[in-house]
Amino acid sequence: MKFVGKILLSLLVILLALVIVLYLLLQTRWGASWLSRTVSQHSSYQLAVGKLEHNFSAPSHLILHDVSFGHKTRPATLVAKSVDLGLSAGQFSRPLHFASVLLNQGTLRITSKTSQLPLSAARLQLSEMAVSSHHDMLPLDAQHVNGGVMPWQPEATSFIGNNASFQFSAGSLTFKDIPARNVLIEGRIRSKQLELSNMGADVARGSVTASAQRDEQGSWQVSTLRLNNLRLQSSKTLAEFLQPLLMLPAVHFERVDVTDARLEGQNWAVTDLNLALKNITLRDGDWESEDGSLSMNASSFVNGALLLNDPIVNMTFSPQGAALTQFSSRWVNGLIRASGNWTRSDKKLTLDDVVIAGLEYTLPPAWRAFWLSRLPAWLHAVEVTKLNVSHNLIIDIDPDFPFQLTSLDGNGSNLLLARDREWGIWGGNLSFNAAEATFNRVDLRHPSLALTADSNAINVTEMSAFPRSGLLEGLATVSQQPQRAFSLSLHGRETPLNLLQDWGWPAVPLTENGELTLKMQGSLAKDAPLKPSVNGSLSAVAGDKSVQQTVQAGNLGSR
Repeated sequence: MKFVGKILLSLLVILLALVIVLYLLLQTRWGASWLSRTVSQHSSYQLAVGKLEHNFSAPSHLILHDVSFGHKTRPATLVAKSVDLGLSAGQFSRPLHFASVLLNQGTLRITSKTSQLPLSAARLQLSEMAVSSHHDMLPLDAQHVNGGVMPWQPEATSFIGNNASFQFSAGSLTFKDIPARNVLIEGRIRSKQLELSNMGADVARGSVTASAQRDEQGSWQVSTLRLNNLRLQSSKTLAEFLQPLLMLPAVHFERVDVTDARLEGQNWAVTDLNLALKNITLRDGDWESEDGSLSMNASSFVNGALLLNDPIVNMTFSPQGAALTQFSSRWVNGLIRASGNWTRSDKKLTLDDVVIAGLEYTLPPAWRAFWLSRLPAWLHAVEVTKLNVSHNLIIDIDPDFPFQLTSLDGNGSNLLLARDREWGIWGGNLSFNAAEATFNRVDLRHPSLALTADSNAINVTEMSAFPRSGLLEGLATVSQQPQRAFSLSLHGRETPLNLLQDWGWPAVPLTENGELTLKMQGSLAKDAPLKPSVNGSLSAVAGDKSVQQTVQAGNLGSR
C-alpha cells in the first residue's frame, strides 16, 4: 500500500508540475502563439494573442494582450490592446460564458456575423474603444467609447442581445452621417423593444437631448427631443434636407423643442429658430395627430429669392386636418398676415383672413410658369374668405411686357384661387385700385378693376384708368373652360388714339386725342399662343378724322 501511495503521490506531483509548467508556458509568447493556432485550426474563427497574463492577486481574471479576433476570411471583429476575462465557477458548465469581459483600447466591428458569436457574459465593458456598427438597431461609428452591457447575450439580430441594459459614452460619434461629440446613451432592450431613457450629445456647436422607445415592429415613440443652440450647415437644398423626415419609419413625437437654432443649406437659411412641436406622428411620408400643435418663430427665413423677417407660425393638428391660428411675417418691407385651416378630406386650404400691406415686391421671372404649374398632391384647392391689400408696390421687369402698380389697394371675398390643383380665379369677388401704374411704358393714373367669378366665367364688371389725358374704361369676360375664351371691350374718351400701340395693337395714324373703341375676342389657353386666336376691331375718331382697324386670326389690317 505504501508503494501504491508513493506512486499516486508521484503522479500527483508530476501532474501538478505539468500544470505549473503549462500555466507558465501559456503566459509566454510561445504559449499565446500555441493557443492562437489551436483555436484558429479547430474553429471558424481567427485568433491572435500576443500574451496571456494571470495573477494570483486577481485569480478570477485572465488577461489577453494584443488581441485580434474574428471570422476567417473577414476583417477582424475585435482588435484590442487587452481583453480582461472574468472567470467564475460556472465556467466548468459553460466555458464560453464569462462573469465579465472588458475590452480595452481597440476597435470593435459589429456586423451580422458578430451578433452570432458563441460568447456571452454577465457584463460586457468597453474602455477607450472605437466601435463601428452597420448592422444593429443604431448604425454608428464612434471613438473613445466607454460603457457596458448587462447581461451580454448576443443574438443573430442584435449584438447587445434582446434582454439587456446598457450605458455608453463616446468622445465622438457619427450616426447616419450626423457627427456628434460628448455622447451619452442609456437604455435597455426587452423582448426586441428598445428603450433609450437618456440620450445627450453636442451636435453642430449645440446640444441635443432625447428619450425614446422603439417597439418590435420598428415604430418609434419620442418622448422628448430638445435641440439647443444648433449651428448647422449643409450642402443640401431645403427639400433634400427635409427628405429624411419623409423616409422615417412610423415616429410619434410627444414633444420637440428647438431653441435658438441657426441652419443653413444650399439657397436656404433660418436664423434664431425657436420651435415647439407636440403630439404628432410621421408615417409613410404623411402625418397624423389627435391633439397636436406647432409654435414656431425665427428672426429670418430664406429660401431662394424668398426672404421672411420675423416669421411667426402657430398651428394645431387634428384627425380632420390642421388649423393655422396665426401666421405673420415682414416681407419685402411690408407685412403679411393670415389665419385659416387645411382639411384632410378634400385637401383644401381655407384662409379666413389674409392681409398684405406695404410690400415693395418685384415678381420673380418665372411667376407665369408658377401660375400655370400644378399644386402638390396634398393641396387640391385654396380659398380666401377675406382678402385685404393696401399700399403695395408690385413690379414685373419682364422685358416683353413690364408693368408696375404703385400704392395698390384691394379687397376680395370668397376667392377660390385654386381648384383641382390648378391656380386661377375660380370663384368670388375681387376689386383693386392703384394710385399709379405703368403697363409696357404706358403710364396710367388711378387704375381700378372689379370682377366676379364662378365656375363658368370671370366677369370684369368695372375697369378704368386715366392715361396722360382722358379716361379709359372697359369690360371683359374670361371663360373657365380649358380654352379660356375671352372677350374684351375698351372705350376711351379724349384719350391719345395711339394709346394701344405699346400693348400690341398696330399703330393708329392719328396722334390727336379722341374717342376710341376696341372690341376683341381670343383664347388664353395655357398651351397655345395668344396672337393666332385674336379677332377684333378698333375704331378711332378725332374730329372729322376716323380710322377703322380689324384683326382676323391674329392678322392685322385696316380700312
